[in-house]
Amino acid sequence: MSDTLVRVLVVDDQELIRTGLRGILREHYGFTIVGELDTGAEVVDAVARIGPDVVVMDVRMPGVDGMTATRALSRSDDAPPVLVLTTFDDEEVLAGSIRAGAAGFLLKGAPAEDLQRAVRTLAGGGAWLDPAITGRVLTTYREGTPPMRPGAQVDLLTPREQDVLALIGAGLSNAEIAAELFLGQGTIKTHIGHIFTKLDLRDRAAAVIFAFDHGFVRPGDPWSTA
Repeated sequence: MSDTLVRVLVVDDQELIRTGLRGILREHYGFTIVGELDTGAEVVDAVARIGPDVVVMDVRMPGVDGMTATRALSRSDDAPPVLVLTTFDDEEVLAGSIRAGAAGFLLKGAPAEDLQRAVRTLAGGGAWLDPAITGRVLTTYREGTPPMRPGAQVDLLTPREQDVLALIGAGLSNAEIAAELFLGQGTIKTHIGHIFTKLDLRDRAAAVIFAFDHGFVRPGDPWSTA
């Protein structure tokens, strides 16, 4: 996405937050806010009309909250990834947003650079976890995820697929993984499809959980808690 502005739809009921996001996600930094909503009720229609690359979604809003809006959006064809903005007291909604298919989670108090990187990562096909809530996100996701089938073992993966899984766990997008491994993005997508099939993973978030649980995330990586 480096040569094209990342198109962002902002959904937050607080004008102060939306104003701050306008300053952080502006053209100077490679973004453009193509729409703003103060409720989750209009998200599906707005996405269909505007076609954003990423939706930045508050979790607690009057009427339709971020969890419900994310779930509704996930049912749409070619839905853009959702970056959930959360606070430490959003446990229940956080859990629901994970299960609804959100691709990223960021604390509202995170540095502007983290928000920019998170949005770019999601736009590039990756996922994002704020390091401050990584442990809670992983625990919550595991509690709502069926146990992995017995045959889902690391040794089912080729060495290259293990490399790709490690980089997924480190928070890299498809484009970044391709650059890291000197491969085409199409090849990376193929490897990711094989990983999902072999490990019976439903989405990228599940791949991140697997990477954490099986030691693929290396010290110093963006999401590492080491």
